[in-house]
Amino acid sequence: MTKIISVNAGSSSLKFQLFEMPQETVLTSGVFERIGLEEGIFTIKVNGEKKVIKEPIPDHTKAVSMLLDALVNYKIVEHLDEIKGAGHRAVHGGEIFTVSVKVDDDVVEKFESLNDLAPLHNPAGLVGYRAFKEALPNCVHTFVFDTAFHSTMEPDTYLYALPYEYYEKYQVRRYGFHGTSHKYVAYRCAELMNKNIEDMKIITCHLGNGGSVTAVDHGKSINTSMGFTPLAGVMMGTRCGDIDPAIVTFLQKKENLSAEEAEDILNKHSGMLGVSGVSSDGRDVEAAAKEGNERAVLTEKIFANRVASYIGSYYVQLGGLDAIVFTGGIGENDAKMRKRIIDRVKVLGADLDDAKNDGTRGVEKCLSPDNGKVAVWLIPTNEELMIARDAYQFVK
Repeated sequence: MTKIISVNAGSSSLKFQLFEMPQETVLTSGVFERIGLEEGIFTIKVNGEKKVIKEPIPDHTKAVSMLLDALVNYKIVEHLDEIKGAGHRAVHGGEIFTVSVKVDDDVVEKFESLNDLAPLHNPAGLVGYRAFKEALPNCVHTFVFDTAFHSTMEPDTYLYALPYEYYEKYQVRRYGFHGTSHKYVAYRCAELMNKNIEDMKIITCHLGNGGSVTAVDHGKSINTSMGFTPLAGVMMGTRCGDIDPAIVTFLQKKENLSAEEAEDILNKHSGMLGVSGVSSDGRDVEAAAKEGNERAVLTEKIFANRVASYIGSYYVQLGGLDAIVFTGGIGENDAKMRKRIIDRVKVLGADLDDAKNDGTRGVEKCLSPDNGKVAVWLIPTNEELMIARDAYQFVK
């Protein structure tokens, strides 16, 4: 039995799960929030009970120190040497990393060279890695890339119709994200349907504050809605998704915006928040829609339309469809949004059994009628488990 820790470091947060492998037993899980702010929050599960500690957490190094102390103090492990592997979520692998890798100095240098492609996420991942590396020097560290699952896309799918020199000089192309999540739910769907993933055509919908849709053919990603950055694709909490590129320069001229200000509007002030004027959280938008807020109602319709459009497009590219999978915060918990989306793609043979769908949240469940042509599934994602599985391969 081997203990593996999965780590997902954000700019001011750090999520973790400790697994016993290969049984895949979760020994503990938790999160650090508000790192670097006045009062940090450290939540950890001990014997099924949540412990919450509130105190200043100045940086990720302090967070990792607190975590490792807690593992010993709460007797989750006797000695830190029991942790043989650490899997780190790495958002952008560019064209360099198409599979998970064991981390060494060369890997770190190459990963740092990709910071331009993910300026918010990659540096945060490195900070988390370095803090764990210092605290657990004898542990095998692995980078698991969000982009890796999508590295099987063909050039006619991932290239943009821009001058080719920009691809050669700056690697401007579609990369796609949420790959670890899309892979997990696609393979889990095949398992639940007692089918071989290599015989299936699946469309996975990871819908949360960030969202993306992926076409999975014979276990491989052949297209995905996010692009060069996580800004492209469907409508999201604060991100606009796909728009006419000319809108950017039009608004820059009209509003006298710098490139940074324009990017900030598209990334942080658009999407559900921008259209509804209410919130970036789907639950708040739904509550406002119930009260008759017209822009909130419109927001829900736009969201469903964008997702349905991708499902229709990918149905054509796949040449058929066996299953649609919903995951992510909205996908797992919003039965009405699932219905809005599926109602728009019934022409493809997809349908929901309202009795199965209504009120179903966060559990693995087939939501389509028993005789449905296309199966519709709700499968909660488990990126941490996928990260642990990949990390375990380097420890065995």
